[in-house]
Order: sequence, then structure tokens, then C-alpha cells
Amino acid sequence: PQDLPQPSLPADMRDLADQVQADTLSALLPQAGLALAVVTVVAAVLSWMVAGRVLRPIRAISSAARRLSAENLTERVPVTTPADELSALAGTVNGMLDRIQRGVAERDRVLESQRLFTANAAHELRTPLTTARTAIDVTLDGNPSHTELLTMAGDVRAAVEHMQRVLNGLLLLARSQAGLTERAPVDLAAVAAAALDAARTRAEGAGLAVRHRLRPAPVNGEPVLLEQMVANLVDNAIRYNQAGGHLVVDTGTAGGRAFLRISNTGRHIVPEEAQTLLEPFVHGQGTRVRTDGLGLGLSIVRAVTLAHRGRITLTARTGGGLDVTVDLPQSPVTTDVRSRWATGPPQVMALPIR
Repeated sequence: PQDLPQPSLPADMRDLADQVQADTLSALLPQAGLALAVVTVVAAVLSWMVAGRVLRPIRAISSAARRLSAENLTERVPVTTPADELSALAGTVNGMLDRIQRGVAERDRVLESQRLFTANAAHELRTPLTTARTAIDVTLDGNPSHTELLTMAGDVRAAVEHMQRVLNGLLLLARSQAGLTERAPVDLAAVAAAALDAARTRAEGAGLAVRHRLRPAPVNGEPVLLEQMVANLVDNAIRYNQAGGHLVVDTGTAGGRAFLRISNTGRHIVPEEAQTLLEPFVHGQGTRVRTDGLGLGLSIVRAVTLAHRGRITLTARTGGGLDVTVDLPQSPVTTDVRSRWATGPPQVMALPIR
């Protein structure tokens, strides 16, 4: 079929359509621009609010980090809710700060302990030096006789021996704090029996009744240090006892650990004072007291115990004296030849007092 001719619009109708289109565009463009501006402002405000909310924990972490210093480790980052990646980060940072604070506190404690130890060691060494210097100056101020020279020599020798004991104690303490260099099977019962045998004369001279119950207590450790530990405990129990008192030594195993317990009579000790006796150069009342001892015995015992991953407990006895218990990880088998001293059934006996 042939195409029908399209009717043509009059010129005035086309002009009218163009005018309507122009008027519509003129009215729409300002409204579209206004709407675009409003949407842009709203989007910017919402973006700023969302970004601020998201970045606020990060700013809190940064602010807390800026306030931290070696003198102020108490600041903590607030943990937001709900739990998300940022709250997990805040918790991790707080945990790190807790560990740093504990480490700094432990460092300060160790440094303070070292300063006190150094001052006490210097004082302990200075006293015999002063004694020797005074004896020399007084004796040589004039024309000393042979007897006076011998007296001076005795005083100087006693001062030198005291300094030697202090230095030996300090070296042993440093060695035990440095850790173990070797391990071997050791029976605490055998070591305790040897220590009691070596102290028999001193105990008899002080009129002490010594009782013991030495059951096998096998451990793995450095024999020399363990022998010194037990010897120091026995020496302290005799040195700070009372006339006619007693000393009780007990060894054995319990709960997978070997223990050594030494209990002695003596002066009354308040419970708060007992733990201070583990500090170097402390003899009693929590302070340095001049006695015939050096004040290093229990410090060495604690260092040896810790080096062997053990525990030490000091308890003040109600009637006076001290109860010291050391327990170490038990060794399943011991081949210590000295264990023959502790063989046989457990028994309680007293050393003869003459």
C-alpha cells in the first residue's frame, strides 16, 4: 500500500510546542540545581558524621598514646560497643599497655632492690675495712709492743675473714641468680643428713635437740647449690635458736614435688616480718642487725630455690622461731649415691646431746 501523506502542523502550533519546552526547561533547571545542592550538602554532612564516628576510636587511641610516658602508664583506650574491629584493636592496645606497665613496675622493683643490695653490701664491706684501719692506726701510733702487734694482726685477720665471707656469699648469691649450669639427680634427704652431720657439734654445743624424719625426696638440680641451700637453712636454724630449744628437719614428697621442711624454736617473729628475712643483709625486725651472721643465708636459699623452679615459704611459729618449707619439682628417679643415708623406713630420732 502506498504511504498516506502526513498532515503538517501549522506554524503556530510548532511555535507553541517550542515555547512550552523552553518554559519547562527554564522551570526545571533551577529546581534541579537546588535539589542537587541540597543532596550534596546532606551527603557531605552525613559523610562527615559517619567518618567522625568511625574515626573517633582511632583518635582516642592516638590521644591516649600521646599522653603516655614512662611516668604515666595509667591511660587506657575506651573500648567501644558493639564489638567490631576497632573495639578489638582498643582491647589489644589496652592489653599491651597492661603488660608494659607491669614490666616497668617490675623493672623499678628490681632496680630499687639492686640499689638497696648495693648499699647494704658496701656497708657490710666497709665495716671490717674500718675496723682493720682503726686497729692499724691505733697500734702504730707510738711504739707498739710485740703483744700489741699480735693483737692488731688478729683484728686485721678477723676483718679480712669477715670480708671474705661476705664476698663468698655475694658470689654464691650471684651464681644462683644466674641460673643452673648443670643438673644431676640429688636426694634432699641425703643432703639434709649430711648437713645435720656437719652441724652436729654446733647443735650439741647449743644444747639443741635435733629431730629428723628423712624420707626420700629426689630432685634434679645442681648439687653444690642444693647442698649450700640446705646448709644455710640448718645454719640459720641453729644460729637463731635458743638455749635448750629444738630443731626439726623433715623431707619427703607430696603432689609430685619434693619438699624440705626445717622448723626451729627461737625468738618471737611477727608474721609480717617473716618474708623480710628473705632480703639480703636482713637479720630481723626487717632491718640490718649486727650479728655473727652475714644476713645472706635465706637470700641464697631463695635464689637457689627459684633457680630450681621451686617455692619457699616462711611461717612464724606461734611459740617463737621459724618454719621454712622448700618444695622443688620431684624427679622420678634419683641415683645420688648419698641417698643411702636416707634409705630404710622413715624414722624420728634425736642427735645425742653431750
